[in-house]
Amino acid sequence: MVPLLQFTPKRTRFRRTGRSDLGATRCHAYKQLELTGSSSVSIEEAVSTAIARAHETVHNIPWFTVTETRGHAVDGKVAHWQVSLKIGFPLE
Repeated sequence: MVPLLQFTPKRTRFRRTGRSDLGATRCHAYKQLELTGSSSVSIEEAVSTAIARAHETVHNIPWFTVTETRGHAVDGKVAHWQVSLKIGFPLE
């Protein structure tokens, strides 16, 4: 009688690395808010005012985009600036 050959697959050991199934890649989801800041001094102050006010309730604001700049003129001079912007922050 011819002996039957038994195939035993080699077991592979997996090391636990502590990483998720995605490996080193992290997926983020962001929230955007639209704000309008105003100032009688400058565009920069209008942006800073909007971001400072948002920071009172939203923490970790890593970026913003200015979407619109408006102004109000009186007697041929800039009297007031309004700057609309979008801020973005990662969701926890």
